[in-house]
Amino acid sequence: MNKVMIVEDDPMVAEFNKRYLEKIDDFELVATCSSVDEAIFILNEKKIELILLDIFMPGKNGLELLSYIRENDMMVDVIVISAASDTERIQKALRLGAVDYLIKPFEFDRFSAALTAYYKKNTFLQSADHINQEQLDERILHNEEKALPEELPKGLSQDTLKLVWDAVQEMKSHPFSTEEIVNITGISRVSVRKYLKFLKHIDVVDVKVHYGNIGRPISQHKINESKAHHIQQYL
Repeated sequence: MNKVMIVEDDPMVAEFNKRYLEKIDDFELVATCSSVDEAIFILNEKKIELILLDIFMPGKNGLELLSYIRENDMMVDVIVISAASDTERIQKALRLGAVDYLIKPFEFDRFSAALTAYYKKNTFLQSADHINQEQLDERILHNEEKALPEELPKGLSQDTLKLVWDAVQEMKSHPFSTEEIVNITGISRVSVRKYLKFLKHIDVVDVKVHYGNIGRPISQHKINESKAHHIQQYL
C-alpha cells in the first residue's frame, strides 16, 4: 500500500480528497494536515510515500514544503492539487519535482488517472533493478505515445462499443473477465472478445493472464484510468 498524506487547509476539500482516495485501490491515507509546519513534523515522524499538496495555505505555502522536501533529500513524491493556475507556480512545482498537477476544481476521473499513473510508474520502478531505454521511454517518460487508429476497425460498431464500454465502466477499478461483460451486455462471447481486444489496443484496458492449477488460463481486464479518455473519439 502506498502511504499518503493530504496537506490541505480547507476541511471540505481535504474531505473530498480523502473520499476520492478511498475509491482507489493500493493507497492508504495515514495523515491529514492543514499547514506546512504540521506536514514537516509528520514527514519526520511517519513513513509517507505520496503527498497530495495544496499550494495556497496560511503561513508557508505548498511550494515551500516542496522546496523543503528536495533540500532534505526526502524520498517522497508529491501531486499538487491547487487552485493556482498561473504558469509561474505550475512551472516551479514541476521543477521542484511534483509528479503531477491538478487544478481545482477537478473531476474524479482526473484524480484517479493521476493516482493510477503514479502507482503504475512506482510499481514498475520498484520491480526492476535495471531497465532499458525502450522501457524508460514507454513506461516512465512516455516519449513514444502510441498512434491511435482514426476509425473503428472493420466489423466493430459504435453502438456495440458503447454498450461494451458502459459495462466495462460498471466494473470501475475492479478486475473483470470477458464472461462478466457477456452477462451484462447479452452480447456473444466472441463479439465481446473482439471489443475488449480493441480496448486493449487503444490502451483503455489492461489485461493480465492468471494461471490456475486446473484448466485454461483466465484473462482479467481492468480499466486503465490514465488512458480511458482514448475511448471518447470512437463513441
